[in-house]
Amino acid sequence: MTNLIRIEVQDRQAFAGGMKFDSVGSYERLTGRAHFRVDPLAAAQADVVDIDKAERDANGLIKFTTDFCILKPTDMTRGNGGLFFDTGNRGNMRAIQYYCDAPATNTPLTVAHAGNGFLFRRGYTIVAAAWQGDLLPGQGRMLLDLPIAKDGDKPITGKVRTEFIASEPGVYCFPLSGRSSTRSHPAVSLEQEHATLTRRQYQTDARQIIPHSQWRFARIDQGGGLHATGSEYGFAPSLEHIYLPGGFEPGWIYEIVYEAKDPLVMGLGHVAIRDFVSFLKYGQKDEVNTSNPLEQGIERAYIYGRSQTGRLIRDFIWRGFNEDASGRKVFDGALPHVSGAGGKWLNQRFANAVVAGGQQHEDHYCPADRFPFAYAETTDHNTGKTDSILKRPLTDPLIIHTQTATEYWQRRGSLVHTDTLGNDLAIPENVRIYAWASTQHTSDPNLERPQTSIGLNYLNIAQTSMLFRAMLDAMDTWVREGTAPPPSAIPTRVTGTLLDYDEWRKQFPTIPGQLIPSGPNQLPLMDFGPEETLGILAQEPPEVINEAAYKILVPAVDSDGNEIAGVRCPMVQAPLGTYTGWNVRKRGTAHGAMHEFSGSYIPLPETPEIQAATGDSRISILARYKDNDGYIKAIEKAAKTLVMTGFMLEEDVSRCMAEAENWGRPLHDVQGL
Repeated sequence: MTNLIRIEVQDRQAFAGGMKFDSVGSYERLTGRAHFRVDPLAAAQADVVDIDKAERDANGLIKFTTDFCILKPTDMTRGNGGLFFDTGNRGNMRAIQYYCDAPATNTPLTVAHAGNGFLFRRGYTIVAAAWQGDLLPGQGRMLLDLPIAKDGDKPITGKVRTEFIASEPGVYCFPLSGRSSTRSHPAVSLEQEHATLTRRQYQTDARQIIPHSQWRFARIDQGGGLHATGSEYGFAPSLEHIYLPGGFEPGWIYEIVYEAKDPLVMGLGHVAIRDFVSFLKYGQKDEVNTSNPLEQGIERAYIYGRSQTGRLIRDFIWRGFNEDASGRKVFDGALPHVSGAGGKWLNQRFANAVVAGGQQHEDHYCPADRFPFAYAETTDHNTGKTDSILKRPLTDPLIIHTQTATEYWQRRGSLVHTDTLGNDLAIPENVRIYAWASTQHTSDPNLERPQTSIGLNYLNIAQTSMLFRAMLDAMDTWVREGTAPPPSAIPTRVTGTLLDYDEWRKQFPTIPGQLIPSGPNQLPLMDFGPEETLGILAQEPPEVINEAAYKILVPAVDSDGNEIAGVRCPMVQAPLGTYTGWNVRKRGTAHGAMHEFSGSYIPLPETPEIQAATGDSRISILARYKDNDGYIKAIEKAAKTLVMTGFMLEEDVSRCMAEAENWGRPLHDVQGL
């Protein structure tokens, strides 16, 4: 029996002005709130940390509520019977953006918001619902209202650790969560004796203690515009902010460990997804007779998530939430994208759901990446534990796991398909893993010009949205017909395409003035204290047992510095530059460390003369393609190869060729031709 008690549709209107999408016809948008009531003693959610400490109603049940958005065919009989769940990154809808090349929005309604219409032309019912309970309102984010865990009538307290890294001068205040969109765990008091603030330039440096006299629990209040004496601001005491009068030095890692109170029961986010989708899929009605808004029109369900929500999907499956309260499979297929080896960070006391995945410089010692890393069963050579993401054959979904070059460099992506010593693993039959070679963690399908950050290079511009579309079609065919997708396409040890850093460094081309990373992001083995098995991380900061406890490997590259193995999108097969998964920070911002999830676009020399003058080892653009027609033909050949191998749809060939006009400008912005 489902835990969902009521779906409240607050708004219903035509999507895209009633535009018809091929034979599916028009769509409508439903938004509202889903209300849950769950038994904290039931086996279906017994493993949720602190569920026994949440407030109960007169019936001994726990209540919580989530926002939802549904885009469905007006006539459900004309849809394809598939529910496509957008897990929503940090409360933001992302599926339509990446699958339809649409603008990013949390309120999709117009014709423009449909993009190229792919999901709508296919007839999917697109569903999004909030799962992250620590988000604050704003910018249309979807919210999940969760109960606070209490020790009877007393607050629960415990140590919390947060990092702050300013990217520019003039930053004096941060919320204690580290993110302005995210609820902070309140400090137990304004007194600073229970807190320690430190700073260090690089993650492995010794922590330098900042005296209590130099900071305080406070926020900056600023607003009202200019006055005769200039702009005004003040600071006020705050249990949820840190104020550093001298300012945060850009690039330096500031870390606070403080005594906090009032943790949310964050693991209920998994329950919200499970029960909401189960209700929609199986056509149940709740006890107050509120009908399923999908009119029992769903035959199968898929879940998609990228980055943070890719991690969420892996955690969701590993913890057994793909089995609903009645023992039925919730999602038939899962498509986690750019999760790296991550997961297992949400269902714990004082969880911070937006904390990054533990990069080389940012949040390196966060608990996001913990064993097991692979879908196949393997043993952690450090601890002797044996486990796997997939271990429930009756309810595990089919998996298409995709990752970019960034995951190998920053997110320990090799551990998804190797054991902890770096040996190739046999991939389970119900799993496909595809490495999108030489691409970046984030690829905006509507990017117009190269962009920069605080890294030395342009951000990676390789376009990959065509791969999303092909992968969803492949998943749907796999579920409906049992026809498996193409074999996994990844770098491996046995083929010599998955390497130690020293081997990779010998391969990378000579590019004038180019600084390369000192190595991939290592994964430390950490001790979070005796309560780790309960999901309550008691020791902050954790004890680092071994800084490089796991073998992290990176993909081999060709003479251009582009990755050899995996799925090579058209721009990588016919390059105008070197496209990497890493980007190195500039001077003054932790120079030399890799920057967040940034990749690089390093333009090729335009002409043979420029190549010779600069000493660049890479062949020039004109020597490769002769003219723009030659470049367009190379892109066309690459696109058609991807169509033949099942990684791209025929409809995307013409799009790729159109984008190749005028040497790929303005996206590549190649000068001198």
